Amino acid sequence: MLRAPEGMQEYQRMAAHFGRDLVQLQHELHRMKVATKEQVDSIEMTREVNIILNISPKYQKILSSFTHPHVDFSPDFLVSLRSHTVWEKTPVKLFCTVSGKPNPIVKWYRNNVAIEPLSAPGKYKIENKYGVHSLIISRYNLTHPQFTVRPLIVSSFHFKLHFHKGVLSFSVVFPVVPLLSSIHPSKLEVTLLESFGVTFGIEGESVSLVANMVVVPDLPNLPPEVMWYRDDTLLMPSRWAEMSIGGGVAKLTLPHLNKDDEGLYTLRIWTKDGTAEHSAYLFVKDATPTVAGAPGAPMDVAVFDVNADYVLVSWKPPNTTHEAPITGYFVDRRKSGTTDWVQCNDSPVKVCKLPVHGLTEGASYHFRVRAVNKDGISLPSRMSSGVTAAEVESDVEVYVTIPDPPTNVHATEINKTYVVLSWTPPSPRGWAPVWYLIEKVCDSHIWQRVNTAVQLRSPRYPVYDMEDKKSYCFRVITVNKYGSSEPSEPTAAIQKVDPCGVPSAPGQVIASRNTKTSAFVQWEPPKHANNLMGYYVDASLVGSKKWFPCNHRPYKHTRFVVHGLVPGDTYVFRVQAVNAYGLSEESQESAPLFIDAALSTPSAPYDISLLNCNGSSMTLAWKRPKNTGGSKITSYYLDKREAESVEWKEVNMKICCVMYYFYRFFYEFKIQAANLAGVGLPSEPSKAFACEAWTMAEPGPAYDISFWEVRDTSVLVQWKPPVYAGAGPITGYFVDMAKKGSSDFVAVNAEPVGHCYLKVSGLETGASYVFRVRAVNAKGVGKASDVSDPVCAKALPGTKEIVCGVDEETGDIFLNFEACDVSETSKFTWSKSYKEITESSRVSITSSGRHSKLTFVNAEKEDLGIYSVAVTDTDGVSSSYSVNEEELKKMLDLSYNIKHPIVPLKTELNYEILEKGHVRFWVQAKKLSSSVNYRFIGYKISHDVSTGIIQMTIEHFTKANEGTYTIQIHDGKAKSQSSLVLVGDAFKAALKEAEFQRKEHIRKQGPHFSEYLSFHVTDDCTVMLVCKVNATQQFKDCLTLIPESHIIILATCLYCSSSASDLVLQCTPEGIRLQCYMKYYTEEMKTSWFHRESKISSSEKMRIGGTSEMAWMQICEPTDKEKGHYTIEIHDGKKSHTRTFDLSGQGNVQMFAGGLPDVVTIMEKKSLSLTCTVCGDPSPEVTWFKNEQEVVSDDRFKITFEGGKFASLTINNVHVEDSGKYSINVRNKPPLSYLFLFCTPPKCLLVPIKINRLLSGVDLW
Repeated sequence: MLRAPEGMQEYQRMAAHFGRDLVQLQHELHRMKVATKEQVDSIEMTREVNIILNISPKYQKILSSFTHPHVDFSPDFLVSLRSHTVWEKTPVKLFCTVSGKPNPIVKWYRNNVAIEPLSAPGKYKIENKYGVHSLIISRYNLTHPQFTVRPLIVSSFHFKLHFHKGVLSFSVVFPVVPLLSSIHPSKLEVTLLESFGVTFGIEGESVSLVANMVVVPDLPNLPPEVMWYRDDTLLMPSRWAEMSIGGGVAKLTLPHLNKDDEGLYTLRIWTKDGTAEHSAYLFVKDATPTVAGAPGAPMDVAVFDVNADYVLVSWKPPNTTHEAPITGYFVDRRKSGTTDWVQCNDSPVKVCKLPVHGLTEGASYHFRVRAVNKDGISLPSRMSSGVTAAEVESDVEVYVTIPDPPTNVHATEINKTYVVLSWTPPSPRGWAPVWYLIEKVCDSHIWQRVNTAVQLRSPRYPVYDMEDKKSYCFRVITVNKYGSSEPSEPTAAIQKVDPCGVPSAPGQVIASRNTKTSAFVQWEPPKHANNLMGYYVDASLVGSKKWFPCNHRPYKHTRFVVHGLVPGDTYVFRVQAVNAYGLSEESQESAPLFIDAALSTPSAPYDISLLNCNGSSMTLAWKRPKNTGGSKITSYYLDKREAESVEWKEVNMKICCVMYYFYRFFYEFKIQAANLAGVGLPSEPSKAFACEAWTMAEPGPAYDISFWEVRDTSVLVQWKPPVYAGAGPITGYFVDMAKKGSSDFVAVNAEPVGHCYLKVSGLETGASYVFRVRAVNAKGVGKASDVSDPVCAKALPGTKEIVCGVDEETGDIFLNFEACDVSETSKFTWSKSYKEITESSRVSITSSGRHSKLTFVNAEKEDLGIYSVAVTDTDGVSSSYSVNEEELKKMLDLSYNIKHPIVPLKTELNYEILEKGHVRFWVQAKKLSSSVNYRFIGYKISHDVSTGIIQMTIEHFTKANEGTYTIQIHDGKAKSQSSLVLVGDAFKAALKEAEFQRKEHIRKQGPHFSEYLSFHVTDDCTVMLVCKVNATQQFKDCLTLIPESHIIILATCLYCSSSASDLVLQCTPEGIRLQCYMKYYTEEMKTSWFHRESKISSSEKMRIGGTSEMAWMQICEPTDKEKGHYTIEIHDGKKSHTRTFDLSGQGNVQMFAGGLPDVVTIMEKKSLSLTCTVCGDPSPEVTWFKNEQEVVSDDRFKITFEGGKFASLTINNVHVEDSGKYSINVRNKPPLSYLFLFCTPPKCLLVPIKINRLLSGVDLW
């Protein structure tokens, strides 16, 4: 609001004047309060004294103190202390009033020990006001409701009055919570910031509890002293707990969780003013068992009653909600320094205690326990701390020989599994080691030895072999190396029974709200506790009948806070009592409880602002309380006062009120909110608002800025328009934003928006922002609104968006929303374009639980727009959905298909001709129900639901059946129709086929071909011609038939051509042969040879031929002219197949061969040596042949190749059989040279030599 300069001066002057008057007024008010209090106290004391005087004459002297002020009298109590019953860690105040002349000295005592407030800073506070003496016992930092459930320790507090004539005392008994540790002074100021909350873990995992703090002064080498407690037990660093402090962080790490770690953890830090504390509960769930259905692991394994060879192991049973009942336990032991666990009991023990004997004296042991049920064995518990089996030393060391008998023989443990005998060792027992013998007697009066094979050195022994329902007496004999004592006195009769059994079921269970994710459960203790260990609390969602454990370690008290519940769900609870014999029966279920925060009065409203003033009335706005107290705010109460007054006056108003005031007066306001729980705290007084008319041309401030649809990078900002519009109508709004803590506001929108909402995008995830809004009219930009509360750009856990869909039954288009959080009073508010939908004929809204649905009655273009939903009484649960034209069209198509459904068809109406000439018309649907209806117009039909086929058969198909065929299908609401036009050529073809099939059916009544002649080619290139004839029995005698198949094998080239191999080169005596291998070859196959694309005809030089396996071409006496590419082309009747070979002689291959004679003639029994000079690059390979058979080197035929140049064949002791054609094959790429030997008449070996010249690139000599 703008002010004229003279108005501003007057305002400042009056503000300064009022400020001075206000200070004086506050001092006067304080003086009046003190005086009034003294008067009230004096009147009250006088009234009580008069009452006392009427009862007891001893108080006459008190009255005389008023009438005779100079007379002394002894101290006495006017108002005595009274007893209190309180919960631990709640503040306690004790009051009493004393009298005496002169004024007595008051002293407070606890358990006859004087209380010194400085000995426990912050714990005790002693006051004396107006003759009323008070002792305040404070347990501060009550941040967790678990502090209300603690064991109560009864202590006595005494109040003593010291007077020079005597001492007077009075005592009161009430529960007091002791400090958890000794006094520890500190000179550091410590303030806890962010601390650990309720934590959930699983066995085997690691978890850390962290608390951040500010330490002043922060000395790196002198951190504050930190102590960690679990259930008021001080924790020390160990393998199970690691602690650290430094850098403003205190940390407790549990590296391997077990259920032993479950409990209330408290962090206590010593500070200058006392201690700073924080507590939270840690829940540890069972690990997944190795066998499905096996129970959870036991916990809190403890070892006590340690003796030389005996210990007693105890533990706590696990909770069982859905597992089978526990049938027993196995106890394992392990010697320290080893890794092998040894099972102590052969059969499961049913009670949670087991005596273990037979230990090695002086050895250290660890123990663990496993639970057993019908499904399997649990995981082992955490092992116990190490204990050493050691003998209890004798009190009197006297030299004796024969020991005395033990005394006080009795049973310390009695149950149906075993009985533990205990006795007092003899005293004195001497220096010699002693052991014990145990005897028992039952009905026979004959004493029997119990421990025949065991030498007992401990005064404890478990006895197992006792019959049920029989009583036994026991006695013990002491033995040492000198002899045995007399038997001890026998015990009384002992019978194996369970003296206690499981506890009875707990009483009534009452559950009440605590927070949005927890519930406070309390119950009555069982009537028969039977050495109670604690309780297990179970919970179940209403209607699910599935129970889950709320705690996994027995809880000792009858009040428990269940954490980890889902807001908005409804639960019931039950409780079981636990002792060493197991779990009791379940208690009765509690009443259903809706999970939400406990009801409380709302917090104070804040940020009161002035929206408009016309000189005689004001319009105010304020921000809603941050905490509504778990209930809807029903009303607000407004008080006002003039700026120079101290008296507040109530104002009758609505949420935005109009009030009448005096012009130019200044007023202050304060507001209280009310809900179902009552009226909350008042707000801070507003600043002084001047009651003068607003006349500026620009608009006033917008107000009530709220945030919806908060996501990781965006937020929707909404506000209400200014009450004061200025000189003209409001045309738009500017939205400014800044990061929390910054005053640098940036405009979000460059152009004004014409509505009262704006979606702001591009935010930084996790960052907090503040906003303000400025209204615009024709005269300019108005005053900015108050800065909004900070909003963090982070979506709520489990946030879901609106989903658009079509109802599958009705075809209605709907928008559905599932809230991630609701309260019992939550309501779903739907809006279009962020204007609430109250009554509309176009939509209907239904809500149930977490779900809300908006259904369009008849969706049209008029329904396009942005739809949003907000859930009241939550932390801004909301969402929006934009229905655009494309989306609406898609939904309308789906809606039409559902409202006007069709039967989907796999195939349209079709027909087929059957063997008798019948015509079958059929159609196949994707899916049919058993209630399907259908009809072919004019015909009867049938269907198969499993396949979806509907069919009709016409047995006599004639010209009269030409036309259009139509089928109509009705399946529920769905319909379908399919038609087939069978006229013209299509009908003629169908009729021809039907007549043919009818004739064929008649033909097949006698002998006929069931399969006509056909052929196929096999892998060996033969053609199979096959036909099949069927004949009835009466015609078989007059038919001449081959067996079922008649096979004629013919040559074919179709398969052979494709099997042709690549061309290969083969040297022959006449020259070179090119060969192409095939599956089968005959001269009737069309083959052509080409040399350099010129077709080759068969001649003396170029011979063309083949065998049954290959086609070849012989080149006789090749020369350089025969160099080049050679191709064979094979035709199979459909396409040609070609194979090529290169005889161009290109490359780096060089060879030389020569030196063989033309003819060799030799006598029998002589030696023949044939030598050929060969060289080449790369080095050639040499092979000798006889009659085209390779010669192998042996004793008679010796083959050598010396220096890579001289190739020799030596034949020793030549015979006539050695005559023949000898050749040499020299090869590095192609064959190089051949030598041919021919035999002459007997006893004379004639070797003709013929050298074949190679192809291009090679020279021969």
